[in-house]
Amino acid sequence: MSIDPSVATAPIVCDLTGAPDTAEQRMAEYGRLFAQSLAGRDRTEQRVRLRFRTDGGVEAWVRDLAAREKACCPFYDFGISATGGEVWWDISLVDGGANDDPDTARMMLDEFYDAPDNVAGGVAGMKERLANSGIAVTTNESGTVMRFDRIDVDA
Repeated sequence: MSIDPSVATAPIVCDLTGAPDTAEQRMAEYGRLFAQSLAGRDRTEQRVRLRFRTDGGVEAWVRDLAAREKACCPFYDFGISATGGEVWWDISLVDGGANDDPDTARMMLDEFYDAPDNVAGGVAGMKERLANSGIAVTTNESGTVMRFDRIDVDA
């Protein structure tokens, strides 16, 4: 596969530097949202869809959470819609945004699909799962920035 160098790529980085919450607080919030309102999830090659019951305030909650995720993880693209009595959160990769490392980006998308099963493990659990899958997670000194890179096993 050739990569078009004229296409700007978003690094596979989660930057919570300006966020109102920490990574652990965000994971705990996901846990509360899943426990309260998750109705199901779907997966295609290109996206993950998390489906939530339309309990009071869930659509606003999902929209707020998606906006905060987009602010820290620009390699994701999010769409929120309410249909058929559910709130749908569609998660995909920014078109062309992960050309430098599409395998790592795909694994990060897999993390969203698997999040309802794994959120209780927190950030440490996520780092361990990714490491076991060949993704190194490096964190800055303050712990607000995580970078995700494929481990080169041939080096």
